[in-house]
Amino acid sequence: MGFALLGSLGSFVSVRDSHHWNVRFQSFTLKERFVVGFNLAKNFRAYKKFGRVSLCKSEFVDFEERTSPNEVRKEIEQCYELIHRLGRGVVYLGSSRMGPGHPHYSQTLELAREIANLLDCTTWTGAGPGLMDAAIKGAQEAGKAVGGFKIGKEAGEWTTSKFHPYLPSETYLTCRFFSARKHGLVDAAVRSSSSDKTAVVALPGGVGTLDEMFEILALIQLERIGSELPVPFIVMNYDSFYAKLLDFLDDCEDWGTVSKGEVSSLWKICNTNSDALVYLAEFYDLPFSDEQKHGTEARSAHKQVP
Repeated sequence: MGFALLGSLGSFVSVRDSHHWNVRFQSFTLKERFVVGFNLAKNFRAYKKFGRVSLCKSEFVDFEERTSPNEVRKEIEQCYELIHRLGRGVVYLGSSRMGPGHPHYSQTLELAREIANLLDCTTWTGAGPGLMDAAIKGAQEAGKAVGGFKIGKEAGEWTTSKFHPYLPSETYLTCRFFSARKHGLVDAAVRSSSSDKTAVVALPGGVGTLDEMFEILALIQLERIGSELPVPFIVMNYDSFYAKLLDFLDDCEDWGTVSKGEVSSLWKICNTNSDALVYLAEFYDLPFSDEQKHGTEARSAHKQVP
């Protein structure tokens, strides 16, 4: 992770065939000051070949082509390979901080199990703790495939780990880059044929969840998600968790920054697991009886009792 810097141009010296600048930097986070000197040849070709940065410790760093674009592309390809192997399915976005003692954890576990049975598809998550873990365990209870795109450290965690505590290594990828992880989470929900039964399910969460939610929402809005067929997008509004966010979006309509009814047409707000299951059953024209609906409601209500 980088840190913010404030730079100012200091002294400038021209010596024979090269120019030298001293730039002073102030770190906002580390509260340190340091100087970076740039030695640039007048001949641009020579600069590309020999140009270098001198640090205050008299260390030199050669200017070379950045490798990160190639590394990101390679990681995205690895995400696609994993999806191709495990199959597309339902992508769950949610908090890493709501653990087994939280009522939303048990609700998520129940939801993921029922959806996995209903759609008979792979369950995809960020392979982290909290509600992501609940979705994984729900799918496992249903005996369905699970895949994940892990990141080294989730919000609220103190340690970094490349390994999931119990998932087989061939079922998840630990991503270095958030951009690659997002590509994976989006592509896992793409529908290329009518036989693909996928969805995006946004569970309660914080900054990371909201980031993923609205990025996918924007892709759907602009028809840039890469899916040939519509992808159902469900927001689980457990205990009115997203009520104020939805009020804000209504205010955006009043301000004219969002068209009337635009956002509500892109996703489905569900307050209970049975609401989500009924919606998916209708979306994919699958049987879901009243008995199944009442059973889901009863199990959810039982798990919410302290």
